[in-house]
Amino acid sequence: MAKLYFRYGAMGSSKTANALMVEYNYMERGKRALLVKPRLDSRDGDYVIRSRIGLEKEGILLETLVEMKDEEIKAWDCVIVDEAQFATKSQVEFLVHIVDELGVSVICYGLRTDFRREFFEGSLWLMAWADKIEEIKTVCWCGKAATCNARIGEDGNMIRDGEQIVMGGNDKYTALCRKHHREGKLRP
Repeated sequence: MAKLYFRYGAMGSSKTANALMVEYNYMERGKRALLVKPRLDSRDGDYVIRSRIGLEKEGILLETLVEMKDEEIKAWDCVIVDEAQFATKSQVEFLVHIVDELGVSVICYGLRTDFRREFFEGSLWLMAWADKIEEIKTVCWCGKAATCNARIGEDGNMIRDGEQIVMGGNDKYTALCRKHHREGKLRP
């Protein structure tokens, strides 16, 4: 039975590595899994899905997926969406269509909230509509569970205001526990 999964975690929780490993597991079993990412995530090129530990593979854009014919999508055993927080409500509705009408499971990976601890549009609707929601865990510098994403400014301090989306990796973001996020404490 097809399901819509939302696997979320803070920055550095290996979401993309997990997505790539799941795709590999499908391939190893003779199944077809389609890797997808939103156009907004062009850090590694338009079609490259790359993890921080160096795993990478080409996929297609989410914008392309929503234009595909149902029969084309049904040829896949699974659709895996990385950076799903950047999806729009209508794109998440299309993912629901893939699951409910086409019978193809969709596994989404992404951030739950931004650096202000507010939902991204895609995350909000995935939290509302996913059949199964799973947290991918990581830790704060203090050893507690890191559930918050902190944006780091040029001066090395935490930023609390600004555009919701600023692309970056370890140079711009770090995962913190809620307490240290509230305190703005990026390190011991």
